[in-house]
Parts: sequence; C-alpha cells; structure tokens
Amino acid sequence: MSLTVFEIVLVAAVLHASWNAIVKAGKNTVLTMVLVTASAALWAVVLLPVLPSPSPESWPYIALSAALQIVYFALVARIYRIADMSQTYPIMRGAAPLIVALAGTLFLDEALSSSAWLGVCIICSGILIMLWSGGQKSREGLILALLNALVISGYTLVDGIGVRLSAAPASYTLWIFLITGASIGCWATLTQWSQTRHYLRLNWHLGAVGGLGTLVSYGLALYAMTQAPVAVVAALRETSILFSAVISWLILKEHITIVRCVSVCVIAIGAITLRLA
Repeated sequence: MSLTVFEIVLVAAVLHASWNAIVKAGKNTVLTMVLVTASAALWAVVLLPVLPSPSPESWPYIALSAALQIVYFALVARIYRIADMSQTYPIMRGAAPLIVALAGTLFLDEALSSSAWLGVCIICSGILIMLWSGGQKSREGLILALLNALVISGYTLVDGIGVRLSAAPASYTLWIFLITGASIGCWATLTQWSQTRHYLRLNWHLGAVGGLGTLVSYGLALYAMTQAPVAVVAALRETSILFSAVISWLILKEHITIVRCVSVCVIAIGAITLRLA
C-alpha cells in the first residue's frame, strides 16, 4: 500500500467516525440518520451530471450495495438509540475486517502477505478489546451490532468488486448514496412527514455535514480499493475507532478507560503493520 493510499484511507476513517458521532449526538437518531442519508443523496444529485456513468457491468453491484446500505443505516440508527456508541461501534467496525479478509481470500483471489494478515489481526484484536472497556451494555444493541458487522462485510465485498468494474469510482459511490438516501427519504416522508419536517427545520445542518462526511468517507475508501487489496483497505479504515474514541471523549463526553487506551495503542500498531506490508 502506497503512502498516498494509506493517507486517503485514514482521512476516510476520520470522516466515518465524525458522521457516526453526529448521528449519536442527535436528539432523534432515526431522523438524524434520515437527514444524513438524504443530504448525501442531494450531494449526489448535484455531482452526478458532471461525472461519467459507471459501466453497465457494475449496476447490479450498485443495486445490491444500496440495498445492504439501507439495512446498515437502519441498524445504525436503531443501535445508537438503545446502546452506547463506545461499545457498539467497535463491534460493528471490529468484526467486519476479519470477515472481509477471509471472504476476500476465498472469493476475490486476493493473496495477502503474512505481514498484512498480521496487521489485520492486530487491528481486529485492538478494536475488540473495546468490548471489555466497561460501561453499560445493551444485549439487543450488541446482537444488532454483530448483525451489522455482517452487513458491513457484505457491502464491502460487493463494492470491492463493483467499483473495479465501474471504471468510475466517484459516480459508482454517488449512485449508491442517491438510491439509498432517496429510499430512506421516501420512507420518512410517507410514514412520519410532520415530525421529519419539524426535525429538518431545526437540525438541517447536522444532515448537511453528516451527509457530506459519509459520502466522502466511503468514496475515498472505494477509491482506495481500486489501488490496494480490499481486505487491507477495510481493516485500515476501521482505525476510525481511534478517532471515534477521541470524539467520544471530547465531544460526547464519554469516559475513556485505561483498557480503551490500551486498545487504541494496539490499533495504532496494527495500522503501522499494514502500512509496512
């Protein structure tokens, strides 16, 4: 992995942690998620006309990815409504890279070096240590977080193939967010329009910032997947937990324990290992 790709993935990780914190901090996580996804769709509408269309071969992957992303966003909103972000975020993001690495090796014919595998395992271990960092745990939240890890693995693998077939990573990403945001927006309009309209008037800025953050974050990650193995990019992107810990401490005012500090150091070692792989 080149230094440029490495830095791109780290920027994606920062943005990912940031928009998750926006959703968690919202007074209504479901409606905040609606605003974020709808905003991302609006950004897509503005940018798509000036970009080349994805190749026809990639459209089935766009459709499947959008369907999985809808499930993903719905689960994130539900999880953050009933459980602590500092406990569930590590599960969602920590279990996914290992699943992606195994599946990528089996189905995408990506042979990883021993040092790359070491980096993947170190990062996963560091993130999962977060599970033992204390705090109140919701059984339903933990189960949903594990389920969402499978969903994350699914759309990561789908997009790892689809973005390479698209020959247009930017427009590939934008179409996914357009379909996802439009679908979720239609659902909110049809089921709770009055509440959504009121929430939008008071919190439109959260949607604007969060929508741009999630779009750019995933777009950078998909671009990186065209330059490096999917498993390596997926694992390195999960260093977002480092930035999530800082944001949780400074912005969300969550308590950061010694165990969490240890896990941060482990993840950093894993990131360095991946960089040198």
